Amino acid sequence: MVSFLSIDIIIIGAFFFLLVITGLLAGKKTTTGSDDYLLSGRKVGLTLFILTNVATWYGGILGVGEFTYRYGLVSWFTQGFPYYIFALLFAVFFARKIRTASLFTIPDKIEQTYGSKAALLTAVLIFILVSPAPYLLMTGSLISLVFDIGLFPSLLIGAFLSTVYLFKGGYKSNIYADAFSFFVMFAGFILALIIAWSDYGGLSYLESKVPPSHLELTGNVSPAFIIVWFLIALWTFTDPGFHQRCYSAKTGRTALWGIIISVFFWFIFDFLTTSLGLYARAALGTVDNPVLAFPLLAEIILAPGLKGIFYAALFATILSTLNSFMFLSATTFGRDFASKLKTNLNDLQLSRYTRTGLFITSVISILLAYCFESVVEIWYTIGSICIPGIILLIVSAYYSKLKVGETTAIIEVIAATSASAIWLVIRSSMNEANELYVIEPMIAGMITAIIVHLSGTIHARKFPEVKE
Repeated sequence: MVSFLSIDIIIIGAFFFLLVITGLLAGKKTTTGSDDYLLSGRKVGLTLFILTNVATWYGGILGVGEFTYRYGLVSWFTQGFPYYIFALLFAVFFARKIRTASLFTIPDKIEQTYGSKAALLTAVLIFILVSPAPYLLMTGSLISLVFDIGLFPSLLIGAFLSTVYLFKGGYKSNIYADAFSFFVMFAGFILALIIAWSDYGGLSYLESKVPPSHLELTGNVSPAFIIVWFLIALWTFTDPGFHQRCYSAKTGRTALWGIIISVFFWFIFDFLTTSLGLYARAALGTVDNPVLAFPLLAEIILAPGLKGIFYAALFATILSTLNSFMFLSATTFGRDFASKLKTNLNDLQLSRYTRTGLFITSVISILLAYCFESVVEIWYTIGSICIPGIILLIVSAYYSKLKVGETTAIIEVIAATSASAIWLVIRSSMNEANELYVIEPMIAGMITAIIVHLSGTIHARKFPEVKE
């Protein structure tokens, strides 16, 4: 049971107010120009790059608490470590190239390399990938918990808090709101960990209270489980947010070092969240709903006022991702759908379509969040189906030796996406004892993508002068 005193409600309300005001003030001078509205004039410096990049990476904070409560350190080994690796690879091999390209979105690069049809198919998958629905569901659930109101009005409030400043301020409002959230999320989790350590003790307490496997990197999970999560971490290369931030950076060097330094802050925040997850397992014992591990821990260790600060940190962590995905989704609608279906749009028209995209995205997200009960279910389905169809095309778009023909690119998107979706349906009807059940839908899609792409590169090398 979670209860809140007036001081907690006031603190959380003050955070909401300051978040909205920060976003509104930051966007006061935003113009309708595409560079300014969509990418803050491509002048984002290193500090703001890092703050927004770090803040937007943790929208699934309740899932992190649940994962650590259930599995222990394997949570960090699957949800943190592989992302550091792929983020560093992204920084070294792609950050400068993306900034040099000076485009706006991933489909822009796909169109430049593989034509408009492949770009449109990619845009559809990107629009699904950046669905804010999972983060809106978490925001709405927390608002419902704190203010004791129904889920649907809570979803409406969450949508308002994440978009109201984006309509006028665009990306500039987005990054300043995220920068504010960065400090709130770190402050709240540092505070909670200090109090947990003070109340219960350090490692010796955890060793005596949690299952031994919780303190092992691989826990009791199977190698296949770990491999699948490492594959899901490939999301990093297809993450439109990474590409957007690189396009917006002042220089390629800013993008490169911005990501590298972000990994350092991710490691620190992962230490905070993983440690608190272990304290939750130790202090709470068995709970009915592990997704509430962090809120339930806060209930027993934090005094009134301090609990309000921690909940503000939870909201900051989720909303910094929610607003970013709202804007990415709207940008995809305006830049990758409207501008390609209606040619010769000027900057004013493009900005209007992006704002329309914000409204449409909000409506779709509210409906999806209201219909789905599980955040993990949304992530799993979206990632498994969408990533295989586009990841190799994105990589090859920046490295010509890996490039395939336009027709092959279209086939690859359709075939890999279809393979993942079909296997997802087939697998859902299987008994878990079936030997084929261990094959994840994403693996089926990736194998298909690799086969098609490899065939395409071989064909392109054999017949370089032949156009598909």
